Amino acid sequence: MEKSFARNMDSLADIFVFLNGASESFNLDERTRYSINMAVEELFINMIKYDSGGTEDISVGLQLNDNRVTVRLVDYDSEPFDLTDLDEVDIDAPLEQRRPGGLGIHLVKCLMDEVSYQYKDRTTRIRLVKNL
Repeated sequence: MEKSFARNMDSLADIFVFLNGASESFNLDERTRYSINMAVEELFINMIKYDSGGTEDISVGLQLNDNRVTVRLVDYDSEPFDLTDLDEVDIDAPLEQRRPGGLGIHLVKCLMDEVSYQYKDRTTRIRLVKNL
């Protein structure tokens, strides 16, 4: 299943309808649905927030194979940003030693079993895998 969404915050409601419909058809449990919804929300918001000059829709797809769900987000008009190459966030550091940013990506990496990134010809492809 795959669908494209306009790159604005108003699309989030439609994205959740799409994700929940796919999750129901795949018979996913609540915990898995929650993980997928949170990860997609974080990444979609980052795509529109940090690449506000993009004009193309963002594609979201889900696939169920071999006891795992694969989620794909494709931004067809983007600048490179490799979320897999970020420094780890030290969540145990005292607040005064922390620097802003990175918690959302940290959350995505914790929620999902695999996170991969590809960039070519102004197209960002993010692949998330959740084992069932």
